[in-house]
Amino acid sequence: MKRLVIGLLVLIVVLVAADFGAAAVAESAVSRQMRSQLNLADDPSVRVNGFPFLTQALAGEYGSIDVEAQRLSVGQLDELTVRAQLRNVSAPLSMLLGSGPKTIAVQSAEGTVRIPANAVEGLIPEVQKLRIEPVDDFALQQAIDDGADVSLGDLDPDLAVRLVGTTPLLGQSTEVAVIAAMELVDGRIRIEPQDVKADGLSASALPPDTRRELKQVFTLTLDPGALPLQVTPTRLQAVDGALELSGRARDLDLGGVATPGG
Repeated sequence: MKRLVIGLLVLIVVLVAADFGAAAVAESAVSRQMRSQLNLADDPSVRVNGFPFLTQALAGEYGSIDVEAQRLSVGQLDELTVRAQLRNVSAPLSMLLGSGPKTIAVQSAEGTVRIPANAVEGLIPEVQKLRIEPVDDFALQQAIDDGADVSLGDLDPDLAVRLVGTTPLLGQSTEVAVIAAMELVDGRIRIEPQDVKADGLSASALPPDTRRELKQVFTLTLDPGALPLQVTPTRLQAVDGALELSGRARDLDLGGVATPGG
């Protein structure tokens, strides 16, 4: 009986090792292809989801693969994070283990570029300690109750953002908060302030010239570059202290180029 238990334990260890080995092969192959597709300096992190991996590898079909590359620079923007979620991926094990070209078929994919607050702050020399916050219906109504123009209620909360930062104003460093409308224009993010408050003062309490100057400071056009896998950007939102631009694509073929080391 003791030998049987030991034998089963050894078999389990071997199967688990083989399972993780199969996942490593798939993850490495996808990582190299994504590095080429995204023109990255280093291989991105790749995770094959689902268990067991081995059955997926033997079938050459993977339900879900997540790819992430961090700290990228695109144009004037730094510290970007690019994510891709690949669904229903076809990559035969014989091809992955071979030395020839690797072609990975993807039924659908979602790509996302995350722009953190410090990347946006780098484009506004007059502002420090920038924060990016989402806006909901309650926040819009609260701003109106605090003296903002009633037209603020016409904003779509999903396409609105609050930017808060410190900037020189009337001879002293002052915290300024703006509620801005966001839109996508040819893949670029346009941010247009609709309301501004300075150190608790509403827009109506600020001199008109000061109000216009502050709105101009926070008027921005951001170019995050192309989304991964030629995904067409369709969604823009403020989330978790950053701006996220995302979209979907279908029926992709990744690769076709020989990769060294199998």
